[in-house]
Amino acid sequence: MTAEPTGRAAAAPRPRRSLGVWRSRAIRLGSVVAVIAAWQFLTSNDIRLWVRFDTLPTVTEIVRAFRHQLGTEVFYLDLGQSLIRILSGFGLAAVLGVASGVALGRSRWFADIFGPLTELARPIPAIAIVPVAILLFPDDEAGIVFITFIAAYFPVMVSTRHAVRALPTIWEDSVRTLGGSRWDVLLRVVLPGSLPGVFSGLSVGIGVAWICVVSAEMISGRLGVGYRTWQAYTIVDYPGVFVGIITIGVLGYGTSAAVELIGRRVTHWLPRVQEIAK
Repeated sequence: MTAEPTGRAAAAPRPRRSLGVWRSRAIRLGSVVAVIAAWQFLTSNDIRLWVRFDTLPTVTEIVRAFRHQLGTEVFYLDLGQSLIRILSGFGLAAVLGVASGVALGRSRWFADIFGPLTELARPIPAIAIVPVAILLFPDDEAGIVFITFIAAYFPVMVSTRHAVRALPTIWEDSVRTLGGSRWDVLLRVVLPGSLPGVFSGLSVGIGVAWICVVSAEMISGRLGVGYRTWQAYTIVDYPGVFVGIITIGVLGYGTSAAVELIGRRVTHWLPRVQEIAK
């Protein structure tokens, strides 16, 4: 007799949780719609408060410009060029950032040699290295990838280093007590244990990389979403400027979501917030 109520009690929170998820999605969608509606109202009525909305394009003008851009070959060429640059620079930063972060966290010798150099270079904004990249590399493409790499490298490296240093020493002691080698400690303790910190750095790094790749395209690029956005501004095509801004936002959101999704898949063994709350 008691098994049936217990089963019902266990199943009861599921519809409530599903209702909460849909409510959250509705609120998020409603906030976006509200901002779009407010933008349309302020720009179509030429309202001036402390911000000059009368100089900005309306939502309908931006939609028309977006529809026109989607029908051109140049839009997809710029899209592909920016994606190639971001994936090349970020991919290189992910590999070298994780490797050097682990080395800095595990090797005192490596930290003594390489650590001061990273701390001196880390505060320098990546966009400030644009003149150096122009001098170093024979073409703009390699320079933009280099700037993107520099932008993403430091968040990944620092986050990985902190994650490695924060690992409990008892884990390593347990592996060594069971006869494990340094490679066993690295593969069974350091790398799995630091994954949450690594993906935290990757999530930050992809966002910073987009900021810098767009800035570099505006300064020295010939193709790319950033270059096309700046070109639209120079010819007073303000709807085109917002098409570029929205495109950059969508690309940034998509790549960040992909990194977070991969992170959740790789660290699926970790307890989540909902599981802890239970």
